Amino acid sequence: MNDQVTDKQKEELVEAIKGPHYYRISVSGYGGETVFANISEEAREYWAAVTDEHGDGDLVTYCINSEDYTQEQLRNGECEDFDNIDPADLTDSVLFLHDEPNQLGAPWYEPPNEKFHDNQANYDGAYLYIEKVDGLEWGSKHLEDVIDGEDIGEFINRIGEASDWEIEVSEGLGSLTDYEGNPRKWQTFEKGDCVFQFHSAEKGGFFDGYLETKTLFDETKLRVIVDEDAAGNDVIWGFTYDGEEVCNDGGGDTNGKGYYAWVWKQEY
Repeated sequence: MNDQVTDKQKEELVEAIKGPHYYRISVSGYGGETVFANISEEAREYWAAVTDEHGDGDLVTYCINSEDYTQEQLRNGECEDFDNIDPADLTDSVLFLHDEPNQLGAPWYEPPNEKFHDNQANYDGAYLYIEKVDGLEWGSKHLEDVIDGEDIGEFINRIGEASDWEIEVSEGLGSLTDYEGNPRKWQTFEKGDCVFQFHSAEKGGFFDGYLETKTLFDETKLRVIVDEDAAGNDVIWGFTYDGEEVCNDGGGDTNGKGYYAWVWKQEY
């Protein structure tokens, strides 16, 4: 048998390797939308006492109904979903999503004094999918699977071991842009700040971006951006490939699994 590569085979190989090539990168798993905001000491003290004794049910009730009621309507008991509080105790300072007198409140995902907002997959329980497609447009034809649902933590370890940890697989947030392509402006809390956090737990797709390469996809050039949110939870913020950010074109579809809310005072 002739083991030599013919000129035609060489030409076919070159044609297969040379670009451009197009890939879709997506992340699915568990995560959700989380918002952090400054609140007053009075609001923190009230809701901390309620949640410490009864859990977060009434705080969640306030947050998901705030845009439907004014302060007076809430105090008059028009929202009938509270379980463990006296609506008459809901002073203006306690109702931190209401920043205008006699007006409806802000939705939980757009609170006054917002400092940090994300909608990401959790590092634990996130899965990576990379497929070769025939273009950069949404709905481009699928050609082949490159990575099919690999746990992101396992991917990071596998690439690190393969490269003898000569590449960084986790980067900071400084170069990330938002969905409009503008640089993100992360704000942090100062010691003594009173903080409100609301989380909508979701399951589904959290990242969906397209990549164009000149040569075939090289997984060792893919960096997973893993960093903490304002509460110290590790989440997947995005990706870079060969030093360039892979923009998230809209995430994906998720299903809500529940709401959770907290208040606390920043200790450091």
